[in-house]
Amino acid sequence: MAALVGTTSAEADKFLGPINETLAKYNINTKLRVAHFLAQIGHESCGLDAVREYASGAAYEGRKDLGNTQKGDGVKFRGRGLIQITGRANYYALGRAFGVDLEAEPWLLETSRLAALSAGWYWNSRSLNAMADGNFFDTITKRINGGTNGYADRMNHFLVAAKALGIPGGKV
Repeated sequence: MAALVGTTSAEADKFLGPINETLAKYNINTKLRVAHFLAQIGHESCGLDAVREYASGAAYEGRKDLGNTQKGDGVKFRGRGLIQITGRANYYALGRAFGVDLEAEPWLLETSRLAALSAGWYWNSRSLNAMADGNFFDTITKRINGGTNGYADRMNHFLVAAKALGIPGGKV
């Protein structure tokens, strides 16, 4: 798995169980779905290295579209998890789904299990299995990122995963 997401074996080992749990829980259970999922988490987490966004989160301050309505919300609810869940509203929704108070303890999304499961929750909430089944790489990227930031890196992760999983041609 280390090569699939661009990380060290030690880092991959830490996430192997939680990622496998996530794949099962959210029916990410075909080669194409797995390749797309691994490509996106590989990019979003910088090869499983960044379960907390490098930036301070100040850019999210006052972003009502993210539910950031209180002073300090941008920093407190910056991107975390393998798909970088961002904003008070998303932390609240995810916390309700998992029965965890992520508004009070946002750092819990930095644990390997919740980092992986949060990525699956987000993937599922955006109907990305259907997009992966259709091999709609661009749509998946836009639903996760809101644009095409990191497109080349995401595509590289996808091609590596597709080849490793035996997807013919590894093409999108």
